[in-house]
Amino acid sequence: MTEIDRLLTALRQESAAPGALNGVVVLDITRVVAGPYCSEVLADLGATVIKIEHPDDPDYTRGFPPELRTGDAREPVSGFFAQYNRNKLGLTLNLRHEEGKEALRRLAERADVLVENFRAGTMDKLGLGWDNLRTVNPKLIYTALSGYGQTGPYRRKPAYDNSAQATGGLWSMNGEKGGPPTRVGTIIGDLSASLYGVIGTLAALRHAEATGEGQLVDISQQDSVLSLTENAVVAYDVEGTVPQPLGNQHPFVRPYELFPCKDGYVFFGGYTDKFWRLSCETFGTADQADDPELATMAARFDDEVYERKVRPLIIHWFADRTKTELKELAGDSLPLSAVKDIAEVVDDPQIAARDMVVEVDYPDHGPLRMFGSPIKLSRTPPLTRALAPSTGEHTDAVLRELAGYDDAGIAAMRAEGTVR
Repeated sequence: MTEIDRLLTALRQESAAPGALNGVVVLDITRVVAGPYCSEVLADLGATVIKIEHPDDPDYTRGFPPELRTGDAREPVSGFFAQYNRNKLGLTLNLRHEEGKEALRRLAERADVLVENFRAGTMDKLGLGWDNLRTVNPKLIYTALSGYGQTGPYRRKPAYDNSAQATGGLWSMNGEKGGPPTRVGTIIGDLSASLYGVIGTLAALRHAEATGEGQLVDISQQDSVLSLTENAVVAYDVEGTVPQPLGNQHPFVRPYELFPCKDGYVFFGGYTDKFWRLSCETFGTADQADDPELATMAARFDDEVYERKVRPLIIHWFADRTKTELKELAGDSLPLSAVKDIAEVVDDPQIAARDMVVEVDYPDHGPLRMFGSPIKLSRTPPLTRALAPSTGEHTDAVLRELAGYDDAGIAAMRAEGTVR
């Protein structure tokens, strides 16, 4: 077992068969979420991921809440950082130093993938972009995630998740009907770009394995958000309609939204004729299924009919029943789900059955629960009970084993401030 293998085994805190990406080496030069989540998914699937941070300016999500800090731990642990950087080895490199650049080139010779999330052109200015590193390793997959991609007039603009939600169209569609647009309540631009980054990287790896040819994987947050706007583009193209906020309603099927109940809210989506008839029977109003104004999907979708008859009927069904009672009535027959807060989700038996909340034990800090992996593989399951590295925790081991430096060379780099 190599030194790197021993370090990964210690991080992962679980005895499991090597993951599907065992042997794939990934250099992760990313921060925050759009990038770290991409490389984390690869790490969960078994890749050796090396998180590279500036020695004096590491990933600033290390300071994001919530913070675990107990005892005499030398460095606090951010739960936010831990969730998106588990399973990774930690290396520091100042890429503005010539020796730091040389170290990255030497690592790139041995790597299969490099992931970065700087603005387009930043790595090129350092002499470490795709065109530079492909000469070092023609098989390298270079995955670049950015706000607007590597091409186009916006390529150099700074961007955040909200930038992508705004320019990708999603923000304009979200919110209460008749009200102002509302951002989606999570960092959907960062997360979707990360997942598309994983897909692109895996496709490029497949090509590289078959041909020996690496390539640039160019992922834009704006592109990623646009791809999540359902039928908005085709509706605009065919009908000239511009989607507006609809609150909890769906643009072309009803009922398919949020409804109040005795102790909260439920989602109910009984819009098909089959589900509508079954719902009427389940809630004791079977005669409503034969009402000519309610008998068809098209009739129930009519604005006036929906507000006058459909919505009031459903509110009547649910008003005096709890979420639990409604779930039991719906059983496995009706599309009805309780709207759960995170406390309820964490304790959900289905979530537990799917191993979607995992506990990681941080020495000197205690246990931390975080989301698991939604990817379920029968032979090579993801490795999710894993630590995130402290800043530069594995610098010496990585430089020795993967870049060929001896102890004297590493000491010289540390004296110059190239590594921490």
